[in-house]
Amino acid sequence: MTLSICALKGSVVPPRLPDHRSGLVLETHELSRRAGVLKEVSRIAEAPEDLGIEVIGVPPGSPIDLDLRLESVVEGVLVTGTAVVRLQGNCARCLDEISSTDEIDIQELFCYPGKETDDPEALHIEDELIDLEPVLRDAVVLDLPFTPLCRPDCAGLCPECGANLNRNPDHSHAEAIDPRWASLGEWAGPMNEPKNKE
Repeated sequence: MTLSICALKGSVVPPRLPDHRSGLVLETHELSRRAGVLKEVSRIAEAPEDLGIEVIGVPPGSPIDLDLRLESVVEGVLVTGTAVVRLQGNCARCLDEISSTDEIDIQELFCYPGKETDDPEALHIEDELIDLEPVLRDAVVLDLPFTPLCRPDCAGLCPECGANLNRNPDHSHAEAIDPRWASLGEWAGPMNEPKNKE
């Protein structure tokens, strides 16, 4: 058992092959490495986990509408097109739930296995399959608003009681009295009363 652990320490872990059952994995066999061959793909895939940022993102399992074009080029397969995703999250000001749809542009070159490129982060075709998940993940996160709002003029929450100022724009509180001066309230009264003449 000790020998097998030592043997594994120096071994290289092979890259994870794309799951061909995923709707985000595309088959390239028909392109057969001939430059200029085109293939169009339209499908609905399920959104993976953690596709977004903390305040807004694509709900896991929600539909992603893909409309793509795969073009065989000398270096690999160029994927261009759009992905329509459903976004869900919370407004950064009033914390209300917000939902919308967004169209994401996709353009990525997937290199053939063994093809050397100057880009160390270049994506490759594995076993004639293209995995769109990392491309989609980068594109969605870059396209998301850093501070999502339910509407551009969202008034937010009352800093004192947390009331939603969008629902009650006339919401207000009496002016707070500084606690250091609260005891002087006992002396409240007209300041310029005329003195009683004897």
